[in-house]
Amino acid sequence: MQPYAFPYIGYFQLIYASDLFVFYDDVNYINRGWINRNRILVNDKDSLVTIPVKNASQNVLIKDVGLFDNAKAAQKILATIKNSYKKAPHFNITYQLIESIFGSKSETISEFAINSITIITSFLNLDTDFKISSQSYQNQYLKKADRLIDICRIENQKEYINAEGGKTLYNKENFRSKGINLQFLVSNIYEYQQFGEKFVPGLSIIDVLMFNSAEEIKRNILPAFYLE
Repeated sequence: MQPYAFPYIGYFQLIYASDLFVFYDDVNYINRGWINRNRILVNDKDSLVTIPVKNASQNVLIKDVGLFDNAKAAQKILATIKNSYKKAPHFNITYQLIESIFGSKSETISEFAINSITIITSFLNLDTDFKISSQSYQNQYLKKADRLIDICRIENQKEYINAEGGKTLYNKENFRSKGINLQFLVSNIYEYQQFGEKFVPGLSIIDVLMFNSAEEIKRNILPAFYLE
């Protein structure tokens, strides 16, 4: 999967379901996608938070998109998170975690996003291994499904799990013909208590962490999916 900054719970369910998770950082950046932005809860409504980037273009690989070095922008994002969640039950520990991620020395959005994911994964005590595609595989010349199949072959893996959205991109029979069982992860919406009466689903992992302990997330929320 492409590295996303503070992604939604479905991303972490993919990590939870996997023995090895590959950050797909040497594919083209997606403008107005989820690589550098996500949604949090502000006044009981979803609101976008965007990490500033530079030289961003759909003709540039994710790993080559720079992070805009602006301390004021980081402080503004942190202030928004603090003001929105300061009364959440797990605010203190979650906010410290987010501060540590913003304090990490990242030069690209890929580095920042990967840090946000691996630090939170460690906090949740998940034992999935990680690799970065640009550092581990020399197969950029391959296209789409062929490249994913090649990564599975290199890693000697017979099962590949993709997000539900991959159903429109990848064909199970194509993978099966190469000896790989392709499955898609479908998240079940697990409702937890937020501030308001109406649950707002699909927000950043930040929201999940603010309202649930690591133990609750691992016990109740991460397993709330099925494979098909």
